[in-house]
Amino acid sequence: MSRINIVKTILWMIVGLASAVGITRFVFGLGATTNLNDTTPWGLWIGFDVMGGVALAAGGFVITAIFYIMRREEFKPMVKPAVLTAFLGYIAVIVSLLFDLGLPWNIWHMMFYWNPHSPLFEVGWCVMLYTTVLLLEFSPVPLEKASRYARVREFLMKFRFPLVLLGIMLSTLHQSSLGSLILIMPFKLPDLWYTSILPIQFFISAVALGLMMVSFESLVSTWLYRRKPETHLIAKLGKAAAWVLGIYLAVKLGALIAGGRFGLIFSGSWESFVYISELMIGVIVPIIIFAIPRFKNSVGGQWLGAFMVVFGIAFNRINVGGLTMVGTTGDFYVPSWMEISLTLGVISSAILVFLFMIEKFHIWERPPANPEADPLKLPDFDRSSEAWLGTPEISGRIKYSLAYVICFALGLGLISGDKIYSHGIENVPVRPARGGDSLFIDGNRDGFGVMFAHKNHEKVLGGEKSCAECHHLNMPLDKQSGCYNCHRLMYESADAFGHDWHASPTGSNLNCFACHTPGLEKTASSVKDCQDCHNDLLVAGAPIKIDQYMAPAYADAMHGLCLDCHKNRAVQFTDKKNIDICSACHKSYSPDHFKPEMLAKLQDRYFNHVLLPEIKDIE
Repeated sequence: MSRINIVKTILWMIVGLASAVGITRFVFGLGATTNLNDTTPWGLWIGFDVMGGVALAAGGFVITAIFYIMRREEFKPMVKPAVLTAFLGYIAVIVSLLFDLGLPWNIWHMMFYWNPHSPLFEVGWCVMLYTTVLLLEFSPVPLEKASRYARVREFLMKFRFPLVLLGIMLSTLHQSSLGSLILIMPFKLPDLWYTSILPIQFFISAVALGLMMVSFESLVSTWLYRRKPETHLIAKLGKAAAWVLGIYLAVKLGALIAGGRFGLIFSGSWESFVYISELMIGVIVPIIIFAIPRFKNSVGGQWLGAFMVVFGIAFNRINVGGLTMVGTTGDFYVPSWMEISLTLGVISSAILVFLFMIEKFHIWERPPANPEADPLKLPDFDRSSEAWLGTPEISGRIKYSLAYVICFALGLGLISGDKIYSHGIENVPVRPARGGDSLFIDGNRDGFGVMFAHKNHEKVLGGEKSCAECHHLNMPLDKQSGCYNCHRLMYESADAFGHDWHASPTGSNLNCFACHTPGLEKTASSVKDCQDCHNDLLVAGAPIKIDQYMAPAYADAMHGLCLDCHKNRAVQFTDKKNIDICSACHKSYSPDHFKPEMLAKLQDRYFNHVLLPEIKDIE
């Protein structure tokens, strides 16, 4: 097999594996295919596929600006591949976003339900419009072979320059606005990355990445098709990238110096190690490579420099998009193999489409020799036992289909049935809160919750006789049932009665009339109260009557119980006038996850950036 055929086979194998995961994601939800949770809702698909993917597709507006605006005619051979790469990159971002959205069928809502105050609104509209512009900009290429659409092609060619200008403008807007999304998380992103000029940093790094992504695409495609590399053009792009990366480095370090945080780089923390690695890989070493003529003009140096910039800037997007937040959230997130395979599958699909377009249409000045375009070639038999799969083109289809099907089946076999049937994070089983004079109410044990002064509440409400104020029911034959015993699921209601168990021979083995009144329709209105059989069910003094047998979700039960009481009693406590606001309780993290100095810093940042503005708005 030729080099290109081997690569295509591998790509089809990855797509087959990803297809199995993609179907599972849409059928069973995010929880069945990711390691995301409420603490870490942004994972690989947002950090790399969306934030990194948009930056990786920046080559389209960078090269068109160089060719059409700066009039650098020597870069003409790179324009079509760059526009095609950008178009496929944005399509990949949109597809990835569909996988990451909890309700992907609502992706169209942004077009009709506007929220102009959100940076995501601007990013979404710019991405949609720029993808449309790229489609119109690239359309004349495939229309060359369709004579019936000659007039359409001529019409589009007349508006190519305005489309290029519009594309550059839209790219400038959303490449920077991706950084604006992070500005709303000052208490999560570490100080090494958080700065008010994140949008500027995102735009500058996107320009550098666009230059190197075009170079990397050129190097890879010429290697696959055994063409002469565009060394002289890539050297010029490398020289420009070195200047852009230098500006990017100065802006990043300048922001740290201006904020008095430059010393954090050498603090010895894991964040400082990640920050230094990011700068060395994506910025400093590539600047050195492209500043030395010997390396800049060599194929090996161009390969190394382009790859390091692509990897380093993508690493930056992953860091800002969630990786470095684990130090403040206390959560530990590692992408599941299904997240990784789906990401690789989307990338592989885009590459396959790119290779198809390269082979079938006039993308390069000299189209590559199609390794499967010789149908008259007689089959070559190395051994008498070998079979002929047909002409090279048919043979390729058979081999690619076989690779896809085998890996699709393998993917289905590797997917965990336990994770599917647990319904992921939507039905997190609730576990006991930790006891003591002050309870840390942490129902799903994710490390986040509320410190609840249990003894103090008991005292204020009237001693042990006040238990019925909160604890309204016990389990049968139990004297101190926790809320989680009935409210078993975090976000969905749960059956607290168990009709099938009561009627089952292996359960209570009761007949219908043991509970239902004979002669009446068997409904909830004609059934006995639970306490008729379970006289220990109600907490002593509880005034609550059982109205239904479905226990509300744990979160709903706790919020309803606490907020209703707080609203009624808020007037009695002058320092608790905002006690029914979420941030009045949720203003600290688990003490088990952080050192005291980290907790103090976290609480200070949260109060200044979130709680204080919220209180001012209410006042």
